[in-house]
Amino acid sequence: MRYTIRDMRYTILGIDPGLADTGYGVIEKNNKGKLICREYGVVKTSAKKDVEERLETINKNLNKIIKKYKPKLIAVEELFFCKNVKTALLVGQARVVILLTARQNKIPTVEFTPLQVKQAVSSYGQAGKIQVQKMVKILLGLKELPKPDDAADALAIAICAAHSSPK
Repeated sequence: MRYTIRDMRYTILGIDPGLADTGYGVIEKNNKGKLICREYGVVKTSAKKDVEERLETINKNLNKIIKKYKPKLIAVEELFFCKNVKTALLVGQARVVILLTARQNKIPTVEFTPLQVKQAVSSYGQAGKIQVQKMVKILLGLKELPKPDDAADALAIAICAAHSSPK
């Protein structure tokens, strides 16, 4: 989807899709182009619940985050090749809920591959998890490494979107 952001200062919600753990990261790009971390975390769902209930939990929590921060853009990681077909299908279902939630809130979305995200934050497409976490910490001026991994990845996705957005 093409998007245009007219404001110089705006908020981006980055999302790392998953059924058990959906990572999210909210960053703001200020008038000078500086990136500021507003919040990050994970939406957890219980494997003991039905898939439908888990997907609803993701939807409800994302709606709360959207209402609180009013992002101008939502960035989502694309589904990468997965050896486990069942896992890929479940993550795909979570992605659909995420994209639908963005659409229902009339927020444009962009999608990035894991390679694009790693290149955006570390300049190396094969960067490991810890390297991505360290670069996210530096780029956002955080006091400690963002954890868990899903939340750090979501922040990295948001950073990738910030670097890719039109000026």
